Amino acid sequence: MTWLKSVALEGDVVLLEPMQLAHADSLVSAVQDGQSWKLWYASVPSPEGMYKYVETAVESAKNGQPAYVVRTKADRRIVGTTRFYDVKAQHRRASIGYTWYANSVKKTAVNTECKYLLMKYLFESSEALSLEFKTHYFNQTSRAAIERLGAKLDGVLRSHQIMRDGSIRDTAVYSILAHEWPTVKNHLLAKLANRV
Repeated sequence: MTWLKSVALEGDVVLLEPMQLAHADSLVSAVQDGQSWKLWYASVPSPEGMYKYVETAVESAKNGQPAYVVRTKADRRIVGTTRFYDVKAQHRRASIGYTWYANSVKKTAVNTECKYLLMKYLFESSEALSLEFKTHYFNQTSRAAIERLGAKLDGVLRSHQIMRDGSIRDTAVYSILAHEWPTVKNHLLAKLANRV
């Protein structure tokens, strides 16, 4: 039985829709709003690599690792992706990642509400014990965003991955535990109330 289901998650600002192959063209448009795929420390797909990226995400979703497109409710535009991965049903834990957005929605309520919806689903509907975030040690933008959510740094996995350019990635690992969720939830709701 699959622990995490691919269900739509809706907030005031965004709708997280289970990713489908038909979303690929919209995601190409979203990633072309900026050039995030050129950042050496980021794992954002290029426009040319988007179809393979979506295929892989859709296949992972069939194996209990839901992947989402992020749609803004105001204009119904797809502006990025996020997903659950490294899902360990037997330990009631999962990671959230593969998150990237069009430049036009960065520093808006989009990321905060996306993470709120994913965490609420994970902790309240799926009774998770813990949630992890992993990012490149040098991705200071991502690390700051994770810390603003209320996650705590667990440590750094050194020489953890080989990047597509051949460089070696040290990975910063953050977590939120089930007993921390009520406080994190209040924090995120307050942030959203101030931004919406």
